[in-house]
Amino acid sequence: MRLIIAALVVIALVIADLRYNRLGYARGALDTLLTPIYWIADLPTRIGQWQETHLQSRDDLLQETERLRRENLVMQGRSLQMASLQADNTRLRALLNSTALLRDDVLVAELIGVSPDPVRHQVVLDKGEADAVYLGQPLIDSDGLVGQVVEVGELTSRVLLITDSTHSLPVQVNRNGVRAIAEGVGSLDRLEIRHVAATTDIQVGDLLESSGLGGRFPTGYPVATVVEVERDPGQPFARILAKPTAALDRSRHVLLVFSSDSPGDD
Repeated sequence: MRLIIAALVVIALVIADLRYNRLGYARGALDTLLTPIYWIADLPTRIGQWQETHLQSRDDLLQETERLRRENLVMQGRSLQMASLQADNTRLRALLNSTALLRDDVLVAELIGVSPDPVRHQVVLDKGEADAVYLGQPLIDSDGLVGQVVEVGELTSRVLLITDSTHSLPVQVNRNGVRAIAEGVGSLDRLEIRHVAATTDIQVGDLLESSGLGGRFPTGYPVATVVEVERDPGQPFARILAKPTAALDRSRHVLLVFSSDSPGDD
């Protein structure tokens, strides 16, 4: 009888709650009373999470720090490489744009070596006989004349820069056509113009270009800009210094110039 009465009471309460929502207040109060029980039941899970976050071993933290340090180093290295590639791309675009001004065929070459002797201004290129490179072949960068080939191997070649103390080339002043000889003095940022009479019309800022005399260098390539002119009344010749227009200490890529009568065209 008690079971039947209890069952009827439960059924009546369920119907009252479903149809008339009469037990909402009582259910809220009951939930409030049971909150501590819920919290205690969830306590093991909270303790586990706290241990995982705060009680991680020192070795694990060191390993994680070292891993992050390595990843950061790799990312920094990649960013430096990207900067280098972007700079190379800019230089190559400038170099290729300069070919539009040339009347001769050209070949892009890359510097792969520099002479360790500070007195000798020589570099090594990644092009040789297999690419039709020949002795005496001139090369330029995007700004001006760089030098000439003095040794040729099967896959590489050696270049003498115009600033080497043993190198000289005939030049002319772009402004008035005055001819002279530009000689290297062993400094990458200086050329000396020899045997120019003190009365010759050469001024600071004049552009010197290859004159084509001697048949080694084609006519019209920028060589240097005059930066100093000294005239001594007691001396027959003026002392003239010029700065090469080519970036001899920075160029990574250069152009080997093939003229119409070069040996490579035979």
